[in-house]
Amino acid sequence: MLRINVGTAAGDTAVAVLRLEGQVTGPWVNELRRVCDETIGNGSDEVHPLVLDLTDVFFIDADGVALFQELAGRQVTVTNGSLFVTEQLKEVCDVSR
Repeated sequence: MLRINVGTAAGDTAVAVLRLEGQVTGPWVNELRRVCDETIGNGSDEVHPLVLDLTDVFFIDADGVALFQELAGRQVTVTNGSLFVTEQLKEVCDVSR
């Protein structure tokens, strides 16, 4: 299961923050992709900054890792991953603390 909480960055309401809780696996990968596309502005000329907060994510499957790689290419910032999650993503994106 994956919970996605939508908010904004402290001090900058133009930056959307998705705080993720649970596992990025199975059908939740496509749900996260959909929410990210809506938030970023997929298909439009206007792109909105997005931060993914992984504080409460404890596992990401192969499809999830591929999604994070895709999102890194779209300039999405990934932050607050546990050591385990950071290790899972080290080859595809930079997880800031």
